[in-house]
Amino acid sequence: METTQTRPLWRKNLFVLWFGVFMTGMGMSEITPFLSLFIGELGHYSKQQLTFYTGIVFASCFLVMAIVSPVWGRLADKKGRRLMLLRASFGMAVVFLLMGFVTNVWELLLLRALQGAFGGYVSNANALIASQAPKKNSGQALSILVTGLTAGTLLGPLLGGALASVFSYRMTFNITGIIMMLVFILTYFCVKEDFTAKPATDKKHPKVTFKQIISVRLILVLFSTTMFVQIVNMSINPILSLFVKELLTSSHQSVTFMAGIVASMPGLSTIIAAPLFGRLGDRIGTQKMLVFGFIFAMLVFFATSFVTNVYQLIGMRILTGISDAAMLPSVQTLLTKNTTTENTSIVFSYNQSFQSVGSVLGPMIGSFVAGIFDYRGIFVVSSLIMVFNLLVFKLTHASEAAQKTILK
Repeated sequence: METTQTRPLWRKNLFVLWFGVFMTGMGMSEITPFLSLFIGELGHYSKQQLTFYTGIVFASCFLVMAIVSPVWGRLADKKGRRLMLLRASFGMAVVFLLMGFVTNVWELLLLRALQGAFGGYVSNANALIASQAPKKNSGQALSILVTGLTAGTLLGPLLGGALASVFSYRMTFNITGIIMMLVFILTYFCVKEDFTAKPATDKKHPKVTFKQIISVRLILVLFSTTMFVQIVNMSINPILSLFVKELLTSSHQSVTFMAGIVASMPGLSTIIAAPLFGRLGDRIGTQKMLVFGFIFAMLVFFATSFVTNVYQLIGMRILTGISDAAMLPSVQTLLTKNTTTENTSIVFSYNQSFQSVGSVLGPMIGSFVAGIFDYRGIFVVSSLIMVFNLLVFKLTHASEAAQKTILK
């Protein structure tokens, strides 16, 4: 039996990093239920102004994260991933604590931007585990981390709403800051990394540029896959409550409650399925799991456009989470297998940048499609995006199967 003393380093780190990734996901999503209400308390705004400020405050974190993630990733490859984990957790702890003391919307906007600037805990947690875990276990390990992020993102709105109801909006930020400080302390004392800094003039491992990275078409396609998956996942957010209201047949059912259930279903099924798919991918091949995810997502999104009641929608969203469980860990595993240890952090950071871009574009595309067609049109477009992604991946994987990547 494996004991704490005999357990490999990557397994020991995985426990702590799962909690850190979980809390990061929670911190990113917990403001969703009350952000507009909190901004409304910071000034006297019209409905249009409140909508505008809520949009830019929410998006600012992801926009800044998309820009700065590669910078932190490159530094992580030079100085170590553990150092970047400490930077990210401590920075987010301070930012969340300060959010509880803002006096106007511009201060909140600045702190949300700083939250994005201090981001990188998730990408560096993935990079650390990817660099430490044996290739044969990488799919399983990265899948477990995905469950942490998914669980945190899922439970974030529930915890945020509960804390805001029991305490206040400001106290919710303070409590989250304290928890992130706990993540920092646990990371400092419990996460270990055997890292040797490479000299700046190291010719064996020269600095890899973004142009070099995306010149490997498979890696560019994997980045794009992360973005597209995030787009289709986020596209329903602007109209979720309205679509649920349209599907409800009884006036006695709470729209808010049912919308919350619908929103939580993909994350719940992802948490259950991801570790199973990770182990299966390690056995049968990660690329097969990714192709399965594309096909399954394509069929599920198309079928979702025909739902006639909210319970069918709940069932389809459960299946959506299963497709996510097949795709997201597979992307990270393939990135790991096509990247050297020296460049893991920068590659994962660019992947996070693409994910952040998807977080911004998803709601915008969803609102645009719903405005031109209707709510169901969002799922048809999502299905078409998955078809496109599948075709590009198959063509790219076939053309590069016999080629040696420049990152090897």
